[in-house]
Amino acid sequence: MNSALNSNHLLYLLQGTGWTIALSLIAFVGGGFFGLLVALSRVSAWKPLRLASGGYVQLIQGTPLLVILFMTFFGLPGIGLTISPLAAAGLSLTLYVAAYLGEIWRGCIESVPKAQWEAAECLALTRIQRMRLVILPQAVRIATPPTVGFMVQIIKNTSLASVVGFVELARSGQILNNSVFEPFLVYVIIAAIYFCLCFPLSRWSQRLERRGAPAERAATAALQQASLSLT
Repeated sequence: MNSALNSNHLLYLLQGTGWTIALSLIAFVGGGFFGLLVALSRVSAWKPLRLASGGYVQLIQGTPLLVILFMTFFGLPGIGLTISPLAAAGLSLTLYVAAYLGEIWRGCIESVPKAQWEAAECLALTRIQRMRLVILPQAVRIATPPTVGFMVQIIKNTSLASVVGFVELARSGQILNNSVFEPFLVYVIIAAIYFCLCFPLSRWSQRLERRGAPAERAATAALQQASLSLT
């Protein structure tokens, strides 16, 4: 069967793939930064901060990403803030990722055995020192596999950015299909590209889960490091 697709069309899809990767990185870096703040706020000793961060998580997780994109791109100009499709997509995904990563990392922080918190207190560490020297090093090791796994969701969710006019992989496929009218072939190629982006991350996440050190070993190392830092 003859096809109208040529190398230029494939190059156009690869350009869309590049923007998908770029948007995913923006969402992961921005969402990771604010997600850490959310996670630390969720385990804070200050109750108003815990309530505020918990409310943010519930609000974002209870709102579809598509609605957040519409609110950002179409809602902000209504109050005088004009925003580009890339900025709207980046901001929306950052807010979305921050809520989910913050909750993932909160769970990882709280999964550190209570005995480790108590042992850190016995070392006469301040709360900041306990978090930095004892708790967070253990939580990072616990959080790495689910964080890598969530990156797959970030990549797939970038496809929703097409609704605000951002030309990433899914949108470039729509535009290309409107030109060549071969939807099956075009979307098979798009699906294959998404698979090539996501499958290695899924495998990496599974490998990290299998090869991850036991929490007790990480706990011992963290406490030893904390003791050395005080000497």
